[in-house]
Amino acid sequence: MSDDLDLNRRGLLTGATLVAGAAATAPAMAQVAEPDLKGKTVLITGASSGFGRLGAEYYARRGAKVFASMRNTPRPEADALRTLAQRERLQIEVVEIDVLSDASVTQGVARVLAAAGGKVDALVNNAGIGISGPVEVQDMAATQLAFDTNVFGCHRMVRAVLPSMRAARQGHIFQISSQLGRLIVPGAGHYSATKFALEAMSEQLAYELVPLGVDVTIIQPGGYPTNVWINRNRYTADLKARTDAALQAGYPHLTQTMTAEDGSGRTADPMDVPRAIAEIMAMPAGRRPLRRAVHPRMRPQEGVNAAMAEAQKAFLGATPYGAWVRDALD
Repeated sequence: MSDDLDLNRRGLLTGATLVAGAAATAPAMAQVAEPDLKGKTVLITGASSGFGRLGAEYYARRGAKVFASMRNTPRPEADALRTLAQRERLQIEVVEIDVLSDASVTQGVARVLAAAGGKVDALVNNAGIGISGPVEVQDMAATQLAFDTNVFGCHRMVRAVLPSMRAARQGHIFQISSQLGRLIVPGAGHYSATKFALEAMSEQLAYELVPLGVDVTIIQPGGYPTNVWINRNRYTADLKARTDAALQAGYPHLTQTMTAEDGSGRTADPMDVPRAIAEIMAMPAGRRPLRRAVHPRMRPQEGVNAAMAEAQKAFLGATPYGAWVRDALD
């Protein structure tokens, strides 16, 4: 790029840069004030349970207009959310979106944009799944489902909302990754592979959107007691049932524990994640962190985040992309 100053929004605000950098590396549980989201329009995927459902309630209570999307409606979770919104007079509208379907994403986002006056301020890409077991045990059906949900589903949603965000030259995309988007645990199937892919895709997107005024934030939760474990066990049980016994016997130390984790031993408050998202959402555009690790105790990925940021700046800092990279990472 010929004019780095035009591309580096944070570079014009050195003092604000330092504040934003401190916020990005500070402990994730340090919020001291409830954010004000009045006037913001938020679209969430996977809002039937977990971080998505909690976020829909929280953002609406903080003043946002929320479009809570989920698949397979009508369903009890959708009815319960509508009842809650009516009882508390919250601006929550349930929308059917299946992130596995191009047509569903296109139609669902079009409905949201029509109802929101053509503009969504924030997309929270929350829908995701896990399927546990050794890598060799992951058959192509499990592999395709994991990547289609955790990577391609997010990409479908991003491509659906970005034209309106680019036209408005503002917007914010939240990608729900994981600690396992930076670190790896044996027996977790392709979960890390999908989240590593999401991390890379999202960071590249963040660089490319700098001159267009759209922010990207990657949220990296630790383990929380949500339905993700129950859903993972369901997918994993299906995989285990169709896996040859001889193959399972090749990894007895890993296949015996498939479907064993239900999340019941985890005690961290799942509201940590919506609170962190809302805090970042309320920050001024251009000053939001690219990544936020969220857990009250376990955030081992922060060292990887810092090292990778320095490596990226060393790799591209002197190139025409340097301003974009510094803007996204600093």
